[in-house]
Amino acid sequence: MELLVAYRDDPAGYNMAKFLSQEMTQNGEIYRGKYYDLLIIQTPAISADWLEEKYNYDGFIFLSKHAAESGVLALTCHSTGNFSEAKFGGNARQVAIPHPYIQKEYLQTLWKNKSQFSDFQITIEATHHGPTALTKPTIFIEIGTTEKQWTDVSLCNSVAILVHDVMTKNIIPSPMAICFGGTHYPEKFTNELLKGTFALGTVVPKHALDNIDKNLFLHILEQNKMAKTALLDWGGLGSNKQKLIDFLNNTDLEVIKL
Repeated sequence: MELLVAYRDDPAGYNMAKFLSQEMTQNGEIYRGKYYDLLIIQTPAISADWLEEKYNYDGFIFLSKHAAESGVLALTCHSTGNFSEAKFGGNARQVAIPHPYIQKEYLQTLWKNKSQFSDFQITIEATHHGPTALTKPTIFIEIGTTEKQWTDVSLCNSVAILVHDVMTKNIIPSPMAICFGGTHYPEKFTNELLKGTFALGTVVPKHALDNIDKNLFLHILEQNKMAKTALLDWGGLGSNKQKLIDFLNNTDLEVIKL
């Protein structure tokens, strides 16, 4: 069973959790459900590396707000991890185990219902922030991008309904790929999730490739054991293209250039 997690002081996450909890049974701190459980925590979700000290689940789905300096309205989801220092939770140079099948199903579900969210960009983000130390798959599902959206109960409820729909489906696994290159909002990888074959593991953006050395590369592979493929945003690798190719040539991964 999966655990949905929201931080009490995150208005978007809390609004989604509050809506979902209405159909669940509270047992101590945990709301129990048929398909998933739910927990509202008192400390930030990005620092929830401690969860497994108290709770044993098959995976963790964090409901959260999304902020961006651009102010562009967005509904996003992404895996977690830090390719250099840990500025926003988790540990330095550590990536979490991703949640590829939930991510693909969720993004496709959002896309099918995009008429409800016509003002919003529907996109994944590259892997970033914590928690990074959980030993089970982890994903963030986020509503952006300002206080107005985070506190919009109707919007949060609409997204929560889709989260519930995803969590109650019997999801058929897709082949999984690790992604390299592109921007923080990687259009090619979002399109792959929406229209392509692959579910996505860790997404390493162009700006993080400077930090990839052999040890971090091997750690990323270890956290993405199900992946048989590497997807490269071929025009978005920058000066680290050859370094990455050299690393990949020493693996059994199929390399596909997008």
